Amino acid sequence: MAGNTFGTLFKLMTYGESHGVAIGGVLEGCPSGLTLDTDAIQNELNRRKPGQSAIVTQRKEADEVEFLSGIFEGKTTGTPIGFAIRNTNQKSQDYSHIKDSYRPSHADFVYDKKYGFRDYRGGGRSSARETASRVVAGAIAKQFLKNISINAFVSQVGDLKMDKDYRSLDFSLIESNPVRCPDPETAKKMEDHIKQVRKEGDTIGGIISCVIKNVPVGLGEPVFDKLHAELGKAMLSINAVKGFEYGSGFEGVKMRGSQHNDPFNADGSTKTNHSGGIQGGISNGMDIYFNVAFKPVATVIQAYETIDSAGNTVQAQGKGRHDPCVVPRAVPIVEAMAALVLADYMLINRTINL
Repeated sequence: MAGNTFGTLFKLMTYGESHGVAIGGVLEGCPSGLTLDTDAIQNELNRRKPGQSAIVTQRKEADEVEFLSGIFEGKTTGTPIGFAIRNTNQKSQDYSHIKDSYRPSHADFVYDKKYGFRDYRGGGRSSARETASRVVAGAIAKQFLKNISINAFVSQVGDLKMDKDYRSLDFSLIESNPVRCPDPETAKKMEDHIKQVRKEGDTIGGIISCVIKNVPVGLGEPVFDKLHAELGKAMLSINAVKGFEYGSGFEGVKMRGSQHNDPFNADGSTKTNHSGGIQGGISNGMDIYFNVAFKPVATVIQAYETIDSAGNTVQAQGKGRHDPCVVPRAVPIVEAMAALVLADYMLINRTINL
C-alpha cells in the first residue's frame, strides 16, 4: 500500500489500523534542538480524541502518545521521531455485520476491489482514527513554527451557517463549546441540530474554516508546488473532506477584476485580502484563510440497502460507535495538516536561501 507519507523535508509517515494494536507515525526532518512541550502535544490529541462530548462517537480511548525515538532530554535530536498511540477500546464485534457487505459511500467497496482483501473492523486503514497520528506530528510542527498562529473552527453544520467575518471573531471562544464554533449562539443551534440528527440515526456534514496569521512572505514553490495547492492536497487527504477553497474561493467568480484585486499599501501589505494571503502560489504576508467541506459520515445507524461481496442486494443496518458529525473533532486535524504544510515550506525555504 503506497500513499502513507506526506511532505518533502518535514515528512510524516503514518501506520496502523483502527482496531489494530496501535496507530502511530515517524516524523522525519524536524530540526534538532527544538524543545518540545509534550503536554501541548497531548492537549492537541485530547481535542481530537473520541468520547469527549455527547455529540461525538462514544468510543473511549485515552489517546496517549508514546514517543519512541528522536527526543532526548526534552529536545529533538534531528533524527526520526517515532511515536505510537495504543488502541485500548476496540469493539471489533460491532462490525461483524458488514464483514461481507459494503456501506454505501464508504471506502469498504474500493478497498476490497483494489487490494482483494479488507480489514472490516472500523474500516481498518481507511478509518479516520489514522488522523490522530497527524495531530501528533502537527503539534510538533506548530512548536517549530513558533510565532505563526493557526486557528480552525466550525463555521457551518448542515444549513446552519455562522455568517460572520473571521476578523470579528474571538478565537478564544473556539474551545468553549463542544462544536468548536466561536459564536456561542450559533454553536448552541449547531449542537442541538447534531443531537437531533443522531437521534434519528443519521449523520450531517459541515464546514471548518481556518485562519493562519503571521506567515512570512515567500512560502510556496511554483509552478507545481504552490502553497495553496499543497494546502488543498493536505485538506483533501483528510477523511470525509469533499471540498477546499481559499481566499474569495467560489464567491470570487461573482466579482469583477477591478473589485477582486487587492490594492497595495506602501509596505507591501494589501488593503483587501481576496487572495487569501497567497499570490502566484506564494505567501504574501497577509492572513491565509480557507474553508474545508466535510460530507456526512457514511455509516448511518438505520436500515439501508446495499450489496454484498457476491453482488447480491442485501439489507443492512449501521451499528457501533460513530460520529453523527465529524467537524467538531476534525478541527485539530485541519490545524495539524496546515502546520505540516507550513513547516515543510519553511524548511524548503532554508535550502534555497542559504
